[in-house]
Amino acid sequence: MPQYLISTYIPEDFDPSLVTEETIEAIHALNREMVAAGVRKFACGLSPKAVTMRSHASGEVAVTDGPYLEAKEYVGGLLIMETESLDEVMAWMRKSAKALPGVVEVREIFFNPAPEQN
Repeated sequence: MPQYLISTYIPEDFDPSLVTEETIEAIHALNREMVAAGVRKFACGLSPKAVTMRSHASGEVAVTDGPYLEAKEYVGGLLIMETESLDEVMAWMRKSAKALPGVVEVREIFFNPAPEQN
């Protein structure tokens, strides 16, 4: 069954202290529903702070503070779902939009397992 990565985006001026208990409970309720349906494999929130590493052709690795891209939004959380189809994921995300409006990005995960070693 296909798996999908859902990334949620939060504006850079997001203030977590303004999130209401009602919103938090709506998110928890949706998570419980997805777990009960067997479609949620993993979910978490992410800190806006990041460390970025970039390798150069010279072999040097540059390390910088902050997300890789300069943007007005950052990835605030991620969810991995396993469903029968993209349509099923989209139905869940429509429910999610009622609990937490904002931008989400859905991508199918391509997984190529390593060959077994003998």
